[in-house]
Amino acid sequence: MSKILVIAEHADGKLSAAVSKTVAAAAQIGGEVHVAVFAVDGAAVAAQAAQIAGVTMVLTVNNAANNHALAATLAPQVVELAKGYSHVLFPGTTFGKDLAPRVAAKLDVQQVSDIMHVHNATSFDRPTYAGNAICTVEAPASPLVLGTVRLASFQAAASGNSAPVEAASVNATLPTHTRFVSLAAQKSERPELQSANRVVSGGRALGSSDAFKIIYELADKLNAGVGASRAAVDSGYCPNDMQVGQTGKIIAPELYIAIGISGAIQHLAGIKDARTIVAINKDAEAPIFEIADFGIVGDLFQIVPEITGKL
Repeated sequence: MSKILVIAEHADGKLSAAVSKTVAAAAQIGGEVHVAVFAVDGAAVAAQAAQIAGVTMVLTVNNAANNHALAATLAPQVVELAKGYSHVLFPGTTFGKDLAPRVAAKLDVQQVSDIMHVHNATSFDRPTYAGNAICTVEAPASPLVLGTVRLASFQAAASGNSAPVEAASVNATLPTHTRFVSLAAQKSERPELQSANRVVSGGRALGSSDAFKIIYELADKLNAGVGASRAAVDSGYCPNDMQVGQTGKIIAPELYIAIGISGAIQHLAGIKDARTIVAINKDAEAPIFEIADFGIVGDLFQIVPEITGKL
């Protein structure tokens, strides 16, 4: 029987929504699912994790060194805690993609990246060639299977559980060559891009950062997250943490509105799992229309304000 350890991502006392989707992937493997919370005082986060359906145990590893989620500090602790588990899963976020390779290296095991479907305990699907092909990989079961979960491919597990919470201690030698200096993060009242149910994205056709305000206005009406194509980011219209696509964020909202985005293959790789895609572009031959559920051909500077006004 599999025994799976899910590494929790959290910030400011709140559990990341990515953990619930990672637990959903773990549940498809089958077996016991434990969630590990590394923090200074993980009680509040552990209580949130305990509510996720499918979780059988929450472990808290409290250590002053865990005040900031540094991969170099967390990796040796994960390695020690992972003893006795058959699988260790990480959310496919920046946090998970930073931490998982370090753990894999220390354990001397191969990592399965971007798990998008579970066949059984050692067989998984993952995308390749910008999502244009799916490969099935067989992961050796010894000493364990370690991987990151592609969040866009899994629905969040339900809540309402009440799993037990236990304190765990690890005897790990922590590095001294890495230290936290500062964190510069943008604050926004809008939903976070990777967890938003609705996303409005703008492309290079907007022409300037000032023109991008029509994207923000529409997003605010829809209570949506805001994204952008790589072309818009490279042109300086918006910050790079808004980039959607193969080299940006992979998202799967219920509604995705692409405005002035032609639909380069790298961008499409980031939205292929969106439930409903709406495209607005003046070029009727734009590739984005090939995958859009609804399309409007016309001047975005006329169409978008009209939509916003009607909303």
